[in-house]
Amino acid sequence: MSGSGPNPLLAGWSMLRAMRVHRPAPTGEGTLSHHQLDGILALLREEGVPGLAGQREPIAAYRTRLAEVDPDTLTRPQALAFWLNLYNAGALDLAGETAGREETSVLRVPGAFRRPWVTVAGEDLSLDDIEHGKLRRFKDPRIHGALVCGSASCPTLRYAAYRGGDVDGQLDDQMRRFLAGGGAVYIPGADRLELSRIFLWYGADFVRPQQMPAWLPATKRAIARALSGWLSPELREVAETADIGFQSYDWSLACTIG
Repeated sequence: MSGSGPNPLLAGWSMLRAMRVHRPAPTGEGTLSHHQLDGILALLREEGVPGLAGQREPIAAYRTRLAEVDPDTLTRPQALAFWLNLYNAGALDLAGETAGREETSVLRVPGAFRRPWVTVAGEDLSLDDIEHGKLRRFKDPRIHGALVCGSASCPTLRYAAYRGGDVDGQLDDQMRRFLAGGGAVYIPGADRLELSRIFLWYGADFVRPQQMPAWLPATKRAIARALSGWLSPELREVAETADIGFQSYDWSLACTIG
């Protein structure tokens, strides 16, 4: 599945369609525990992707609990953690379904990211709706280093769920780990910095976060510079002069924690 991906026209339509959903407006003081997701992550760490096929019921229970909450009654950091965890739980459920079907990629599940998966505050939401209609509207590009898709090239999961009180530090740490773990690779012989394809798709969000979701593309150099705060000092220097490219994306079924 390396290099293949979703139909770009369908993906673009799904992104545009996500703009119909209610814009997040968290103004409350509420908080929320995500201990159920912690348990699911612990089992994934022990058993790997095959174990997710037997975790769909616990994931559904977690989804049901979150569906009872209006995220706009939470604080902004709590709401950001809410949507991050809900999306990642949906991606784990999709990976579990894929494993149960004995398929090799989440893309082989019909409507994987476009079909309704959860109802929150009266809205039926797909994973695309959550990513593009909810999370990107928080105008924090670090979400792209935190969301998983059940595929080999997506970011790794953390050992624990995102938490409102810690989400800012968690997202910074996650970005550094994602880039250091393969999201940014320097090829000395070619003097080339290869970035994850995620930054080809969503690099403009890093360059123009105040415009998220950003639709107009950004230059490769601008994207590399926008990532510099999370790069190692060596790669930060490289990002100013090296040729910038983007890696292929491997959609093979995988979920890792690290």
